Amino acid sequence: MRSNTLFISIFVLISTVNTAFSQGFAKIKGITKNSNNEIVVGATVILTKAKNGVILKSAITDADGQFELEQLKFDTCKLSITFIGLEKYTSGTLILSAENAQIDLGILKLVPSSTELKTATVTAQKAFVVQKIDRTVVTPDALISNAGTTSLEVLEKSPGVTVDMNGNISLKGKSGVMVFIDDKPSHLAAADLANYLRSIPSANIEIIEIMTNPPAKYDAAGNAGIINIKMKKSVAKGFNGGINLAYGQGRHSRTNNSVSFNYRINKVNFFSNLSVNQNNSYQDLTIERRYFTSAGAPLSTFTQNSLIEPKAGSQNLKLGLDFYANKNTTWGIVLSGFRNPMTRDVTNNAVVTDGKNAVTGLVEATNPIDALLQNGSINLNVTHKIGTKGKEITANIDNIAYKSSIDQTLTNRLLQPDHTFISQTVLESALPSTINIKAAKIDYAQPLSNGAKFEVGAKLSLVNTSNIADFFDINGSNRTPNYEFSNNFKYDENINAAYLNYSRDLKKISVQAGLRFENTNIKGNQLGNVVVKDSSFTRQYSNLFPTFYLQYRPDSLNKHVWGLSVGRRIDRPNYKDMNPFTYPMDRFTYYGGNPFLLPTFSYNVELSHTFRSFLTTTLQFSQADNVINETNEQRGNIYYSRPGNFAKQIAYGISVSGAYPIKKWWTLQLYSAFMNNTFKSQVYTETLDDSRWYWVFMPTNQFIINKLWNAELSGSYQTKVLSGQFIVYPIGQIRAGVSRKIMKEKATLKLNVSDVFYTNQIKGDIRNIANASANWFSYLDSRVATLAFSYRFSKGQNLKVRQSGGSESEQKRVKT
Repeated sequence: MRSNTLFISIFVLISTVNTAFSQGFAKIKGITKNSNNEIVVGATVILTKAKNGVILKSAITDADGQFELEQLKFDTCKLSITFIGLEKYTSGTLILSAENAQIDLGILKLVPSSTELKTATVTAQKAFVVQKIDRTVVTPDALISNAGTTSLEVLEKSPGVTVDMNGNISLKGKSGVMVFIDDKPSHLAAADLANYLRSIPSANIEIIEIMTNPPAKYDAAGNAGIINIKMKKSVAKGFNGGINLAYGQGRHSRTNNSVSFNYRINKVNFFSNLSVNQNNSYQDLTIERRYFTSAGAPLSTFTQNSLIEPKAGSQNLKLGLDFYANKNTTWGIVLSGFRNPMTRDVTNNAVVTDGKNAVTGLVEATNPIDALLQNGSINLNVTHKIGTKGKEITANIDNIAYKSSIDQTLTNRLLQPDHTFISQTVLESALPSTINIKAAKIDYAQPLSNGAKFEVGAKLSLVNTSNIADFFDINGSNRTPNYEFSNNFKYDENINAAYLNYSRDLKKISVQAGLRFENTNIKGNQLGNVVVKDSSFTRQYSNLFPTFYLQYRPDSLNKHVWGLSVGRRIDRPNYKDMNPFTYPMDRFTYYGGNPFLLPTFSYNVELSHTFRSFLTTTLQFSQADNVINETNEQRGNIYYSRPGNFAKQIAYGISVSGAYPIKKWWTLQLYSAFMNNTFKSQVYTETLDDSRWYWVFMPTNQFIINKLWNAELSGSYQTKVLSGQFIVYPIGQIRAGVSRKIMKEKATLKLNVSDVFYTNQIKGDIRNIANASANWFSYLDSRVATLAFSYRFSKGQNLKVRQSGGSESEQKRVKT
């Protein structure tokens, strides 16, 4: 009843707004390309009054080379486009009126600068990073080193993004990032999300949007913000497509291959994408735990070396159909799914010593794992433009299902220091799980007078999960149920949401304000077994999430642009993290859930300055309460790892990003940040109160050798960083690559090497453990040489791609 009332209220509000405002406005759009017919990303578009040159509006071309100037008053104007190394484009007189309110300039060609034609052939490059008012846009194709890699590896190179060895993603030093795929949440967390992102070839990605403070239209979930990965989709007329093949060799081999095409005829556009990948890798992990008496004297040491060899395959398929019923209405359907089988062989060898460092015991363990993650989803969407004045309504319905299975056998052998056999235990397990998600979303946009715009929308999501864990002790031919670890956990969640958003562009100021309401209802039910009793919990809470943006342009040429963003966000626990049962990782290490987890609430503020559209400096501050992060505790001989709430995290600092043409053939793109992380919390019996600064430096050098050849030299470096109980030591790497156009410039060959000097190896300390300390060091298969081939065939003029999807915040929190 609550959900029905919410949607009825939204429809009434839409109707009211639609009736109340009807003043006209105009829109201009177009696509920029260079003389080689390549799209130009990051060009500056300026619209001025024809009679006096007063600037009316400006924009930056996106990853498709497209621009749109909306909410324009009727006037007589001229449009200009500038880009480094290319001649300035100036249009003829444009008359904006009720009869000429929608102007499509089509493809606008920017020719090489005449002064540079005398000395060299100039080829415009895609910008890897473009800064917008509310997000940072990353174009993977801009870097040679992204060829043949996966979406997870692209994220690792993106400004402000960090991925640890377990696949946990953080943004500007904060955990709790919501990952979207095509405006829909991925519904996966930690290791499962990392494995899924490894199954998506970088060649399939159009752009990545990084939003530390997303607008009210987006779900409030994600303490650190949202990363939205938008996949390539062509709507060009005729039959068009592309093929991407890649082979990489490190210590182990990997290959990422995809094919995509679309066929558009009359009112129908059919599009598809298929990828088949195999990524083999290894991790050589050493963990050391030292134990002390209450007086601080050495008691014992546990040192374990693990060789982990995952072999992950993936097959991804996406099929879609858009039906352009008329000039105002488009219907769409998207079917997608993946099948990701994986095997992982784990071999552990541990040494136990006493306080005098004498060996007291040995442990040998093996844990072969056979896993399969499958997904299927269907999306129905419709977009309807009301009249010719820019009013638009969109609706999405999603039905998503995940199915996972994990079979493993953990064998532990205890040995004397001289390798004499003592005992052996064998624990088998089958861990099937299912996740079903249904979501519906409606959005309405209404242009108002004086360059203003009003947006309103609502969303309903329903999630139910089932996680079964069947454990068995094996003793010879006897197979006995282990009720200590076996369990059956069911979880149901309902979120109802609605939002309002208002924006307005003035001569020197742009302002946007939004408010989102979210009502959350959850229920967890642990069915127990013959040993453990049933248990359950329910929670309900409602919250408001305001957002505010302000942009100030003191001069007419946009030499200086100031920006301010403020917002509040939430990070809900992952679905499986609230399962109260404990699982053994090995004989001495257990992982458990936490039914008492609270959601994280954060407040985020950013103040930015952009100079001449190429250099952006940002001051940022955030405070998060009840931060969800991994906690570690030692109890007896068992080391427990489980999610917990840290009372408070404060993060602040400064970042700089931009692109600068050092020479006409050499462009430097740079991101650097100097940040402080502060954690204050009680962690079991210990007190955590620490504050540390860290520095991130990510330069990318792009070289134009000639019309056919390009090269790249890039890298990254991060100093020691604090994250809860963890201290991660400095880490960095160098990447290099070259590319050449072939086959009459319809295809490209790219060769790149990651981590050239094999320095991207992670190590760190784990602190604030009662009478104990721990550290780890991990060797990864990070130095990989990759050869990639891409071929494109295309006909027709691209239209603006419609994004579909209504399930906006559920997928990232799934663990299967």
